[in-house]
Amino acid sequence: MISQAIILQNNQILMVKQYVQRGDIVWNFPGGGIEENESPEEACIREVKEETGYDVEIMRLAFRNSNKFTYEARIISGELTIDLNSEVNKDIIDVSWVRIDDKEMFDHYTAPLLNMVLENSVSI
Repeated sequence: MISQAIILQNNQILMVKQYVQRGDIVWNFPGGGIEENESPEEACIREVKEETGYDVEIMRLAFRNSNKFTYEARIISGELTIDLNSEVNKDIIDVSWVRIDDKEMFDHYTAPLLNMVLENSVSI
């Protein structure tokens, strides 16, 4: 199971450039696997911290399917950093704030989720 966060701020969204299991390099929402004895919310908060340096607060569950939880979250502290030497970030290439209108940054996985959150967002 995967838990990830959509974090919107000033018409930008926090994205992570990474290698994914299907073999591609994509821009994705920060997140990752849920560990044993960890709730989806706890996993989301941990993964965002590991991949971006930010501490976040979960605002709401935006979407769930059989293998993924997607939360809308907001930053409560920290600064944008990435530890490329950490084993947990071995699939990460970059992390960045991306303009929400930069359509080239979103694929058929991320675009529908972003649009759903934008339609119902409480944090822009």
